[in-house]
Amino acid sequence: MSNTFRALRLHKTDAAPDARFEDLGLDDLMDGDVVVRVECSTVNFKDGLALTGKSPVVRVWPLIPGIDFSGVVESSTHQGFKAGERVVLNGWGVGEAHHGGYAQKARVKGDWLVKLPDDISNRQAMVIGTAGYTAMLSVLALERLGVTPDKGDILVTGAAGGVGSVAVALLAKLGYRVVASSRRKDSESAYLMGLGAAEVLDAAELSAPGRPLAKERWAGAVDSVGSHTLANVLAQTRYGGVVTACGLAQGMDLPGSVAPFILRGVTLAGIDSVMRPTPDRVEAWTRLARDMDRAKLDAMTTDANLTDLPRLAAEIMEGKVRGRVVVDVNG
Repeated sequence: MSNTFRALRLHKTDAAPDARFEDLGLDDLMDGDVVVRVECSTVNFKDGLALTGKSPVVRVWPLIPGIDFSGVVESSTHQGFKAGERVVLNGWGVGEAHHGGYAQKARVKGDWLVKLPDDISNRQAMVIGTAGYTAMLSVLALERLGVTPDKGDILVTGAAGGVGSVAVALLAKLGYRVVASSRRKDSESAYLMGLGAAEVLDAAELSAPGRPLAKERWAGAVDSVGSHTLANVLAQTRYGGVVTACGLAQGMDLPGSVAPFILRGVTLAGIDSVMRPTPDRVEAWTRLARDMDRAKLDAMTTDANLTDLPRLAAEIMEGKVRGRVVVDVNG
């Protein structure tokens, strides 16, 4: 078996990163105790930042981007993995400070990997991807903090994006009444209702500066937008409700007040997917295998290959990518 493989590698320039398609060898990879034959990766918002240079997420040059991947173990000196096992990786600084998934091979620490459940294929793992895994972590947080389907409506912001699409589908499957917010309401309502949303809001209703407290509407929410949107969601959350924060598409700021917390007992739960402990990852992937509607996965998925990545990176930064994109690194 040849050790030469195809990769997309970023090189630093004075302007945007220079993305080059290159033939590399194992010696070009970084240290690790597991070599994975990568089958699929995805396009996430952070990947868009890396490829376009819109934010300095890349910390080592040159770098193979791609913050997640699925594949088959080719060789391992890690006691937890052996050749032939199917695995998934999300986060851990891969695609930022360690070579990532936009290549046909990856060498990483075994501690970063999770064995895939038998009933999730490698492709399905990347249909879910880091976005879907993050959505599941958000759903788990809502459950742990007592937000059950009988408590009322659940809002999902940025609903047509990767995290939002999976969150809508998961919550609907679990029996919640889901309200989806999208800045593309006119074009995406049918898509979102097909995933299980009961109602679709125009994101403009939430994205402008608002009041410290507003009419109580949501028993819980999954927010991937941040900034004024998150502040308004908090202001509209019912007494004792829970909002999970897992993204910053509108901005990193939170221009709100403490009023929802001290007057309504609202909980803001931060969702980190990058450094999450392994037991939480295993739980999330186990629940995804059980609770994710496979037909809805297909409905939210677009297929791509390595050569599509520069275009897709620009599109995801412009909010033009719907749902999930699976990158076949061998295509």
